[in-house]
Amino acid sequence: MRTRILSPKEIREFQKTIWKYYKKHGRDLPWCRTQNPYRIVVSEIMLQQTQVSRVLDKYKEFLRAFPSFKTLAQAKQSDVLRVWQGLGYNRRALALQRIAVKVVEEYKEKLPQDPKVLKTFPGIGEASASSIVVFAFNKSEIFIETNIRSVFIHFFFKNKKNVYDKDIFPLIEQTLDTKNPRKWYFALMDYGVMLKKGENPSRKSVHHIKQKPFKESDRYIRGYIIKLLIQNKKQTLFQLQKAVHRDKERIEKCLHDLNQEGFLKKSKNVYSLVG
Repeated sequence: MRTRILSPKEIREFQKTIWKYYKKHGRDLPWCRTQNPYRIVVSEIMLQQTQVSRVLDKYKEFLRAFPSFKTLAQAKQSDVLRVWQGLGYNRRALALQRIAVKVVEEYKEKLPQDPKVLKTFPGIGEASASSIVVFAFNKSEIFIETNIRSVFIHFFFKNKKNVYDKDIFPLIEQTLDTKNPRKWYFALMDYGVMLKKGENPSRKSVHHIKQKPFKESDRYIRGYIIKLLIQNKKQTLFQLQKAVHRDKERIEKCLHDLNQEGFLKKSKNVYSLVG
């Protein structure tokens, strides 16, 4: 598909619409009120594949327990997982702690401002690297996430199906408000949240994935196992199987994966969390 070039008038009208909505209906979220790099990193990792409503309380609780890169880097892994409980995707908690360790040990507790460097950190992909730089340092980087995707499909791909992100990226770049990219991206995402309550334009994206029911997933089993090991520090395979109510082979697979990823250790058929 040929890249669409927007006219100055189209850009002005688009920006005017987004800003007008944001000034009237913008969400007052705690991570929108800070440019503290640590707090921005915590919010960005927490918000990966997780609804804002679930993150709000946990974000505050996590910052109370671990208020800085240094305190998180020095914390016990089991304590980090305990505070993380309820958010799911527990590997993000480990990634976040590893990020903290890297910042403390290699960058003297100062988060790098280069997205190319941040991409080398655990749990930080291309989009997260750019969004962290935007929100922590107000730099004009280009990134896309589900709500931003919804906005651009709604305005510029009304009659299209199977829209690719590669066709959206040039439009994000053309319409970026470089005077305040940080607030502009917040405005875009809030407009996208509003759109998804109705038509949800993201369904037209080739990147849209409909998730399976959570309780049928291995993610649910893994999360439940970690929860059980937080509550009862040591569990046998039989105890876990009885509590989780899944077949032995599937639980063994989840235990193997958790062990490989550094969540737990095994000693004489007894499992416990690392740290």
